[in-house]
Amino acid sequence: MIKVDLISPMRCSKCRRPAILFQRYSGLHLCREHFLADLEAKAKRDIRVRRWVRPGDTVAVALSGGKDSTALLHFLHSLLSRRRDVQVLAITVDEGISGYRDPTEAKRIAEGLGVPHVTASFREHYGTTIDEIVAKKGDALSCSYCGVLRRHLLNVAAREQHATRLALGFNLDDEAQSVLMNVLRGDSGRLLRAPGPREGLVPRIKPFLHVPEREVALYAYLVSGRIDTGRCPYSHNALRAGVRRMLNGYAWDHPGTRHALVNLGEELSERGAAREGFVHTCERCGEPCSDVCRSCQILSEVGHGT
Repeated sequence: MIKVDLISPMRCSKCRRPAILFQRYSGLHLCREHFLADLEAKAKRDIRVRRWVRPGDTVAVALSGGKDSTALLHFLHSLLSRRRDVQVLAITVDEGISGYRDPTEAKRIAEGLGVPHVTASFREHYGTTIDEIVAKKGDALSCSYCGVLRRHLLNVAAREQHATRLALGFNLDDEAQSVLMNVLRGDSGRLLRAPGPREGLVPRIKPFLHVPEREVALYAYLVSGRIDTGRCPYSHNALRAGVRRMLNGYAWDHPGTRHALVNLGEELSERGAAREGFVHTCERCGEPCSDVCRSCQILSEVGHGT
């Protein structure tokens, strides 16, 4: 009698061990070991090719405690902890959103790895919180307000910690969504924004730039034993939410779509480097800005100063 194993697991394309992931865009099944190696190789390649980490750097990781930033901190700690010429620290921004991500959890993650951790809060820096802003202005533009103020405060905190790099947990899905959002808004300025350094801005690095979100989530679970996929209670109004749904549906039939969008965004930003405008310094808060400091504009709208 011939026995047939009807639930035999898929096998790794590289070693024939049981696979834990199928990459639709590459056609590969990967076991745990080869999945980890594949993800880390992509991140290391971007760091090496773009020279994102150099001797003497202090790398500040923006750590929210979510899956992307947790995965990034674990990766960078594993990669850089043995180097005496590079320091790693974590910065958590507390936006003041009730019931959404306790900053103490991010602190626990950092301290568990022996990484120095600091918290910067909207309340202390701006004198208000996102909850209070929403109470005054409604939640229609809450994500726009939060994004601008959070980026501003991350830069301030990173500079105060003498960081030379600010590492963000943005993944392939995030970047592809951002490019598509700028296309849908007709925002040529952002599409053509040069990637180079700007005075007063701590240079950003995104080691997971070419890693899909689902793979970052799996990596976070494998290296930390936990995964937080919670979304902000105000995110339902964000343009990104609609773009995410649209892109996910399209990319299911066309798996290379996200990679194509990210490549397009990078090509356009390189072409825009030659026409990059002068960066001003805000007279009110001292932070770099373009023509208008959007952070100070928002705070004026909601009745608070920096």
